[in-house]
Amino acid sequence: MEQAYGKVHRYGDNVDTDVIIPARYLNTADPAELAAHCMEDIDQEFVKRVQPGDIIVADKNFGCGSSREHAPIAIKAAGISCVIAETFARIFYRNSINIGLAIVECPEAAKEIKAGDMVRVDFDSGKITDETTGKTYQGQAFPPFMQKLIDRGGLINYINGEEQ
Repeated sequence: MEQAYGKVHRYGDNVDTDVIIPARYLNTADPAELAAHCMEDIDQEFVKRVQPGDIIVADKNFGCGSSREHAPIAIKAAGISCVIAETFARIFYRNSINIGLAIVECPEAAKEIKAGDMVRVDFDSGKITDETTGKTYQGQAFPPFMQKLIDRGGLINYINGEEQ
């Protein structure tokens, strides 16, 4: 896990788990099925636009609402390599790390990066580069053990010594 690179999908404040993956789809734990409905209640075109490696950028309190781990699973399975936000709901933050979804808090980047920008995130340094504008931001770097956890696809794989 050295870096993420992709096109930005942009959202505002308080994107809750009910719009990330609507409750009507919680009868499955299949990541592909969850991905097919990711963000549909807030952005009907998301699953048509998203490409592997893309990045979500949002404002405050991303992932608020219920504590369902289906939300970060849907985001990761949809192809998102990283979520950058001003702040994250704490349970979403923990669930994301536990399932191997990279997330970075960086208020400056969250305020300035626009939809469609091409962004690179270096997880070793925490440096976020908006390659569209040339501007860089300093996010929080992941400690090595968290990078290993994310690289292996989450906590269970990490504990079991499995590779993703």
